[in-house]
Amino acid sequence: MAVTAAMIKELRELTGVGMSACKSALVETNGNIEEAIEYLRKQGLANAAKKAGRIAAEGLSYAYISEDNKVGVVVEVNSETDFVAKNDVFKTFVDNVAKQVASSEAKDVDALLEEKWLEDESKTVKEVLTEKISVIGENLNIRRFEKVTNNGGSYFVSYIHAGGKIAVLVELATESKDEALVVAGKNVAMQIASMNPKFVCVDEVPAEYIEHEKSVLLEQAKNDPKNANKPENIIEKMLEGRLKKEMKEVCLLEQEYVLGDKISVAQYMGEVSKEIGADVTVKSFIRFETGEGIEKKSENFAEEVAKAMQ
Repeated sequence: MAVTAAMIKELRELTGVGMSACKSALVETNGNIEEAIEYLRKQGLANAAKKAGRIAAEGLSYAYISEDNKVGVVVEVNSETDFVAKNDVFKTFVDNVAKQVASSEAKDVDALLEEKWLEDESKTVKEVLTEKISVIGENLNIRRFEKVTNNGGSYFVSYIHAGGKIAVLVELATESKDEALVVAGKNVAMQIASMNPKFVCVDEVPAEYIEHEKSVLLEQAKNDPKNANKPENIIEKMLEGRLKKEMKEVCLLEQEYVLGDKISVAQYMGEVSKEIGADVTVKSFIRFETGEGIEKKSENFAEEVAKAMQ
């Protein structure tokens, strides 16, 4: 029996397995859907569909820089447990995903999943992901990625905190290639990992963000009994002071440098510039924290054991 696109689509929907694996299964079973499902089960692939519904909130955030420093990538790949995140098979997969992104033109995860896998172009990224789910035994998810390209005048440095809990990529604006840039970049990346700034500098902060924060601070001031009898001009000055303080917290270059002695990150970059004899500042950064924003499923351990026994 000839295998049609409709049959492949149906088998994919039933099993969650990639297109090429579904096609192979149908060819092997002469187009019999039930036998094809059984074939995929024996291959350990159909089970991956069941695992795909589980919440994957652990995993790794990972930063990769090409050898020529022309491309920088940060990816987050999730697993169900922290134990799997320490598995060498999983770590290798995450590294390969980052390299895939570095050579890819994909703008989002959906587009990336449909691409040919660099390590084996007979498979798509999605098919390899499905295989890894089957081998590792947990739901895995390529959650997000960001990619930046160095067209000259920049230098990329990365930092991975706590074995992949946080990954940071820093783009330094400089014409220098001095080795001291690596140390400076690592120090700034550690600052970003620790202090979690939202913007590089005040000039980068959108007007909408400032207006929103002003409204929040105003409500806080109004709800504080201590300000009940204060005139509006005094409250306005208070708001200016609080907003300025907040900008020092959310803007990287305004933050107090954690490894320095009461200097800002901007002042630290000034010291680096003097040290290497060339201008250096932070152009951009990316910070991924594994699992941020994902609602983690909490289960009683006894209930989990009971479920396993059933």
